Amino acid sequence: MSSNSPTNPDNQEIDLSQVSRKLGQAYENFLSWVFRGFLFVKRNIIILAILFIIGAGLGFYLDKEKKGYENKIIVTANFGSINYLYSKVQLLQSKINENDSIYLKNTGISDYKNITEIKIEPIIDIYKFISANEQNFEFVKLLAENDNLNDVIKDDLTSRNYPFHTISFFMKNKVNEESMVNSLMKFFNDNDFYSSLQKESYKNIQMKINQNDSIINQIDRILNNFSKNLKSDKLVYNNENNQLNDVIKTKEGMIQLQGNLRIDLLNLDKTIKENSHVLNIERTKPLKEKKIILFPLLFLGLFLAIRISIKFYKNQALKVKS
Repeated sequence: MSSNSPTNPDNQEIDLSQVSRKLGQAYENFLSWVFRGFLFVKRNIIILAILFIIGAGLGFYLDKEKKGYENKIIVTANFGSINYLYSKVQLLQSKINENDSIYLKNTGISDYKNITEIKIEPIIDIYKFISANEQNFEFVKLLAENDNLNDVIKDDLTSRNYPFHTISFFMKNKVNEESMVNSLMKFFNDNDFYSSLQKESYKNIQMKINQNDSIINQIDRILNNFSKNLKSDKLVYNNENNQLNDVIKTKEGMIQLQGNLRIDLLNLDKTIKENSHVLNIERTKPLKEKKIILFPLLFLGLFLAIRISIKFYKNQALKVKS
């Protein structure tokens, strides 16, 4: 005979009725809570409206004050000056934090009173970095063996070797392109050592270009003489031992080298070379950070917390008396 007694249908009906009664009670409590909330708002509508208006007005004012504009300059640091550039940016930011108006004025940066922040970040381009030379590829490969490749790419040691970097500065008001950008670039290029290095490097490139032009002219004369002799049948042409193909390849290589050197002249005319800039990007905050929304909610929340605390105190006081 089984020791387990069968389930009583009456017990099941009682359990279902209790669950149904509890759900109905919870629904009634919810409706009662909603109704009490409606009565609370109705009784305090004027106070709530005033707090909302004050909070929204204060939030709007603070959002407007801290609106600001973001500006970006993409630069290249030549002659190994990348650490110098990062130090310059960090120095400028420290003076902004200290509100050192005397130093900022002496930098020659126009509209220095409106600048609120400046920073520099690399433009991550790992493919250009490793394709520059084999040493860079081996360097990244070695670091990636022990660390995550993504961490290596963003590592400070690696990132400072990328060719392009973005200088971002934030202003209270819109900036004038000619005055602000030019004065900043002048500040970054104000270094006697790198200025001398830039001038000498520039001269060396010009000298190489002139020498290569002379070599190309000599090759052209050799080719012209060969062409004349070929036409006059004064030259015995031996396909096996002539060096004509080598001469033509040398000229092609020289022409390509000249093109690269002329591009270098364009890029190396300054230590910190500006490539492009974008100005007056209006800064917008996420919805959760906008004070025009946060302040009204804060004021209404404080008012509600105070009223709940007062009601709790009165209820406890009545219990103590009784």
